[in-house]
Amino acid sequence: MTTTDAPTVNPVLRTAPATPAEAAASFRASLVFHADVSDVATTLAADGDPGFVVLDSRSTAAWDQGHVPGAVHLPTALIPEQAEQLLDRSVPVVTYCWGPGCNGATRAALALAELGYQVKEMLGGFEYWVREGFEFETWEGRERRTADSLTAPVDAEDCGC
Repeated sequence: MTTTDAPTVNPVLRTAPATPAEAAASFRASLVFHADVSDVATTLAADGDPGFVVLDSRSTAAWDQGHVPGAVHLPTALIPEQAEQLLDRSVPVVTYCWGPGCNGATRAALALAELGYQVKEMLGGFEYWVREGFEFETWEGRERRTADSLTAPVDAEDCGC
């Protein structure tokens, strides 16, 4: 066999999977840092105190275009000077920005963590909030769009995951 006849390496398994214990630790750590849109929406819709505050870290123009009802608006650049006036350090914060292609929520979460806040990032951001069919607010009032069947079940209460 020549070097040009070397067996093809499966790109998925080129790097071996982690051990089950390593994988469990990594996935558990991910859940410590992240919440998904559906879980945030379900918790906010339930009666009572959700135990966290939602923070929109985008610009005022983006906020006006649409935001999660009840969210606190605090652009990332203003967190160091305004977080203390708007947020209670004893209440965990869930940050979001535009969507998965934007790391604004990550930067906001970092800024808050550096100030001593407990924080998680909402995966999917505002994009997936809207795509999953949850109600949102704009400067004109409340809206809701039909759920995108690629992001949320159309005929079920939840995705089962």
